[in-house]
Amino acid sequence: LLLRQLARGAWLHIALIAIFLIAGCAGNPRARGQNDAKIEAWAGRISLQVASEPVQSFSASFELKGRAENGELTLISPLGNVLAVLRWSPGQALLDRGSEDIQRFASVDELTERATGAAIPLSALFSWLQGNDATASGWVADLTRHGDGRFTARRTLPAPEARLRVVLDQ
Repeated sequence: LLLRQLARGAWLHIALIAIFLIAGCAGNPRARGQNDAKIEAWAGRISLQVASEPVQSFSASFELKGRAENGELTLISPLGNVLAVLRWSPGQALLDRGSEDIQRFASVDELTERATGAAIPLSALFSWLQGNDATASGWVADLTRHGDGRFTARRTLPAPEARLRVVLDQ
């Protein structure tokens, strides 16, 4: 009887270990979009400080998905409320603040400037998020801490100077 209980206990442990191993191998694949193209997605915290008079400061959690050509950026307050959703695609740039009518902009630069206080270069931002140094007119990125899920970028031109900080969820 004791041997039978030990054998059942051993099989139970083996079954549990197998389940954990199988579950560990079942990764969470990236979302797929049209034509099975990978949709990039990031989340974390973003802050932007513009050295205007008076100084403008913006900080929020964010969820970003898509690409520079077609994407969506959700800005979230510290309490978890959605502050705004920015959506863009060729020929379209939209700002949805929930309680207001959706605002349409002529460009993504106008959209990001209205939402955050400065035009953020989305093409460069997507490269920086991937750890690639990209140039954007007037902006210089510091990716030395990208391995820690952090980077900064500074805009010197046009004035006023702006500093962007991103901390990615790990």
